[in-house]
Parts: sequence; C-alpha cells; structure tokens
Amino acid sequence: MTTNRPSKQTDNKKVKKKKTVTGITIAVLLFAVLLIGSLILIFFVSKRITAMEGADSQIKLAAQGGFNCEYSEAQKLYPYGEGVVKVTNERIAYLTLSGTEIYTVAVSYSNPQCIISGDYVAVFDLNGYSFTMMTREKALYTTPTKNQIKSLTISKKGYVAIITGSEESNGDVVLYDENGKAQYQWSSYNSGFPVSCCFDSESTKLAVSTVNTGGAVVVPYVRVFAISRGTSSLEMADSAMYTIESNVMFMSMFYSGDKLFCFTGNSMYEVQDGKLIQINYAFSAIGYVNLVDNKLFITYSDGVSQLNKLAILNGSESVIYNSDIGTKISSVAASGKLYAISVDRRIFVFDSSGAILNDFSVDEEVIRVNFIAGNKLCVVSASGVHTIS
Repeated sequence: MTTNRPSKQTDNKKVKKKKTVTGITIAVLLFAVLLIGSLILIFFVSKRITAMEGADSQIKLAAQGGFNCEYSEAQKLYPYGEGVVKVTNERIAYLTLSGTEIYTVAVSYSNPQCIISGDYVAVFDLNGYSFTMMTREKALYTTPTKNQIKSLTISKKGYVAIITGSEESNGDVVLYDENGKAQYQWSSYNSGFPVSCCFDSESTKLAVSTVNTGGAVVVPYVRVFAISRGTSSLEMADSAMYTIESNVMFMSMFYSGDKLFCFTGNSMYEVQDGKLIQINYAFSAIGYVNLVDNKLFITYSDGVSQLNKLAILNGSESVIYNSDIGTKISSVAASGKLYAISVDRRIFVFDSSGAILNDFSVDEEVIRVNFIAGNKLCVVSASGVHTIS
C-alpha cells in the first residue's frame, strides 16, 4: 500500500506563506495604529493651534492706512478725531492720518499728559503750572495755574476740573468754564487730600474724592457739588457728602446716569439712598474702568502675574460678561456704544451688550488704540499710525 505524504519542500512553502501572511497582517495593523495615532495627534495639535491663534483675522499693521514713524515718535501720538495728537515738551500738534499737520500750539511742559474726552483734548503739565484745551478745529486756550496740577477732568460741555497742590490747604479743586476762565475754587481743609474728580453726563454735578490721613485711621470722603449756569459765570455749590468706615482710597469715580460709582484698587462702591454701599464683586486688582452706554467695563485680575479679565456690568449692576482677556493690556478705548481693548497683540472690539464684534491679531506691539471718525479704529503701534475699519 502506498501512502502519499507531502514533501518537505511543500511544507516549507506553506510555512513561508503563513509567515508572509502574518507579517503583512502585523504590518497593516501597525500602519493602522500609526495612522489613527497620527490623525488623533493632528486633531489635538490643530485644536491647540486654533486655540492659540483664536483671532477672527490676522492683520499686518504696516499694510493698513496711516503713516510710519520711529518707535520713540509713536509714543508721543494719541488717536483723536480724524487723526492723531502729537504731544512733546515744546509743542502740541493735531495731524491727519497721513501725517499732515493741521495746527500746532507752542508750549513749554516738563511732563506733558494728554487727556482725550469726547470732542475735547486737554494736555497739562503734570506737577507744572499750565494746561491747554483743543478740539478738532483749533486750539481753544492755554491757561496758567496758581499751583501745581495733579490731575485734570473734562466734562461733555468742555468744563475742566483740575486738582492742584496748595500751601494753604490739603489741595484745591478749580472749575474752569468752556472758555478757560476759572469760575470756582474749593479748598480742602478738613476732608484731606483731593484724589480724583468726575462730572456727570449733563455737566451739572462734580464729584470729588478725598482721603484724610490726619487721624489715627485713613478716612475717605466723596463730596458732590452742583454746577449751574449763572447770568455771566458758572456757579458751584455743596450738594452732598459721603464717607465709610473703611481705610480705603477712591482712585476713580464714574457717573452712570444719576448713579455714582466709586472704585478703590480692589473694590467697587455705589451711592445708594444717601450712603456709599460696597458692591459685592471679587476684584483682587482693578485695572481700567470705562463707561460705555451707561455700562461699566472693568478690567481686573486675581492677583499679581495672573491673567487679566474683563467684566461688564449693566445698569442694574448685573454681570453680563466676565472672561479672561489676556496677559498684558496695552490700551483700552470707549466711544458711544463701542469698546476696544488691546492685549497680547490682539485687539477685541465689544458692543455695549458684551458681544465681541471683532477679534484682530496684529503683528506689532500696540501702544494706543482709540475710535476715530466713522467708527474706525486708530492703532498707534511700534511702527506708526494705522487704521482698521
């Protein structure tokens, strides 16, 4: 009887074939695993890149309208009207967006400071004795002062309140009319040192914060003066005074309609029923405070080296927006119902409801931003002046 047995050669072929199939299978599986891993990696990397970029659009500032200049020159420029105001120790000039000079004012200021409020620009010499008021059309006046200027505030009607030092008192608050004539002076003897001022929207009230350091504890005061137009001059009279039993200092104040808000370095107060009441919000370190369409836009952080945040409070003091905004804020601007903030080479534009209208990523360091005619955003960067529609 004969039995057919497979030869060794046939067995070897089958083994080799099996090994080949197994090798291909392993290779395919490894390829699939690597492919899936690569896709997952690409997905997460792309998500991270998107999160890091974040902006709706990237803008090369040098390609925008405006003019170029040196960094040292750019630091002297302030967006205003339909151009920029250039402030130096020797002169103040109003320039178009192409850099053409419209008019100029000769001054002699050691430490000029520029304040822009609505239709007006004021440049004053910090710890000096003079200030200048301007509009888009012309320079209105330059007025000397008796004592050193510490701060300056402008009303919507063009009135000016300045805080000055004094040898006779703890400090003075002087009210000027729209023509630059001193109309009233309040000297602080018992209320301490004047710290800040603010007008209401109708230019009928002037609030002044002071801090008294003469006693065992620091005592803050807020005084309100009523402003009225007499037959030939402005008149100012005591209207109200508020204080609290906390040793704080009100560094800034804002009127939102008839409501008066006062801010320390880390807290917020409101005048309610004739009293200063602290609003219960957690602000460890308040940065900028702006009023936009009677809503408060407040930048703050939770402490040193922490991310900056932006909170928006409506007329009833309810938070309608509160979010991280970035590490380094370079400038903020408010106009009508719009608010812009430049942070970490990003520029966000909000409306007064807290909605982000635009989010731009820019390629240069931003020095200042402001809204100019036609709701354009004027950006002063390290390379010059640029506009974004």
